[in-house]
Amino acid sequence: MAITLRNLAWTLAPLALAACGSKPAADSNIDSLDAELAGGNTTGNSRDPAMMSALQDQIMVDPALTGQANNDAVRPPQQPYSGATPPDSVAPSKAESATLADGTGSSSGGSKPTPAPSGDCPQCKIKRDSVTLGALARRQADKRTSGCARGLRYSTAWVERLPADLPLYPDARVDEAAGATDGGCSLRVVSFSTGASIQNVIDWYYGRVTAAGYTAEHQADGGQHVLGGVRGKDGGAYVIYLEKRGDGRTEVDLVANNGN
Repeated sequence: MAITLRNLAWTLAPLALAACGSKPAADSNIDSLDAELAGGNTTGNSRDPAMMSALQDQIMVDPALTGQANNDAVRPPQQPYSGATPPDSVAPSKAESATLADGTGSSSGGSKPTPAPSGDCPQCKIKRDSVTLGALARRQADKRTSGCARGLRYSTAWVERLPADLPLYPDARVDEAAGATDGGCSLRVVSFSTGASIQNVIDWYYGRVTAAGYTAEHQADGGQHVLGGVRGKDGGAYVIYLEKRGDGRTEVDLVANNGN
């Protein structure tokens, strides 16, 4: 009996060793699939030639269409956004639109060379000492203008009610405006800027006021210029202050009585 068991043990030993070193059928299948995916098995139909060719070919790019990529994408701005509120702009009338912004023409009167400034410039000091448009109007020598200045109300809508013979300069950008109508007043005060030179602006207004029957006195102190006058038939009066700003634009303050 002992001999039979010993022989049986020797017979079963190789089978046990073979069983320990072998893998389950499922593991063998996974290894075979990995080999095929990795390209290790190149025989038969283990790989799809069309797919492998598509994967290995270079990507084709149409140069004519590359510039159209992401046309609808949201792009960052070319410069930082500004939170500043732009000044109001008032478009000129059709008649004024025909006038060049450099002051070379006008729908009424035309530009005329302004005479050289005469003597001192008391109006220049008035402008320097006035912080607001109301203060500027109150300091005027014309009694009607200074009296009406106490009832000024601020709104850019007053620009539309400037006297017809003292309109807004073409291409003007309005910064502030005020007016008064109570007690028979017809006062308009407007502050604006333009890209035209001081000389072009003052010549443009000089041509208009003289054509409308106003007197016109030119005062200056350094870079500050003032044009002012009155009209006897209706007691109208105006003063125009002009000065070059730091950004190169011409700043204009217009005080006009007898507004619409």
